[in-house]
Amino acid sequence: QLAIKADCVKVNDKTVKDNYRVKPGDLIQVFLTTEPREIEIIPQNIPIDIVYEDEDVIVVNKPASMVVHPGYGNYTSTLLNALTYHFQQNESSEVKPLLVHRIDKDTTGLLLVAKNEYAQTFLAKQFFDHTTERKYTALVWGDLKEEEGTIEGNIGRSLKDRKVMAVFPDGDYGKTAITHWKVLKRFGYVTLVECQLETGRTHQIRAHMRYVGHPLFADATYGGDQILKGTTFSKYKQFINNCFQIISRQALHATTIGFLHPTKLERMNFSSTLPQDMKDVIEKWEAYTTANKQ
Repeated sequence: QLAIKADCVKVNDKTVKDNYRVKPGDLIQVFLTTEPREIEIIPQNIPIDIVYEDEDVIVVNKPASMVVHPGYGNYTSTLLNALTYHFQQNESSEVKPLLVHRIDKDTTGLLLVAKNEYAQTFLAKQFFDHTTERKYTALVWGDLKEEEGTIEGNIGRSLKDRKVMAVFPDGDYGKTAITHWKVLKRFGYVTLVECQLETGRTHQIRAHMRYVGHPLFADATYGGDQILKGTTFSKYKQFINNCFQIISRQALHATTIGFLHPTKLERMNFSSTLPQDMKDVIEKWEAYTTANKQ
């Protein structure tokens, strides 16, 4: 709107008002008043948990609250800033971290990063062909009826809120998304599940689980930071609030990643234990469930 009012937008070489209705065949041009911002990866000495590293790949265990890649609002203190510093200190400035997949800012766990273009292309094809193995552990609201299942439904930007992803089961919008899940442990009002991704869409597990009525515990973006199951007793409400104090993010951890190594051509698999906040909240639910059975 500001660009239109500043005459920085032209339609068919003419300036138009901001209520102009676009017609088929219109040529729309936007003239920037400033140079596009180049996102430079600045090396930063940030501790990183390296699970495995060789000359082609590096597997890291990402903590909560760390953004993977610099972008709007997060130009520093990202995982790529930390990896760039690590490579400069231990190898050379020529080695650059190259992403082949991502995980959300507040999702913890394993992330695979390439160290050269050949490795990036080789690994990216595996993600495209769905031949990588990615398993996540999640704590979700509700008691799932089955022991395991599959959620299918296209995922795309919500038409009501562009900040979140939504499921479009008719397949008329978004991209194909498939999530396989199985129950690990039941706590009555919440369930610990393992989710295996067949596809890797933005917020896939979070959007899919909300779609089937089981949002991730403490997931503020998808409604999991409210009491969705349980009693109306004040003691129970206090228990849930205590749980939210322990974990103030979605209870989701990238537990396992498996792939074919780009040069060794060997299958490699890595696993990661749950972070402390998830361990603590699970222990709290276990204690609650045990106490209420007695």
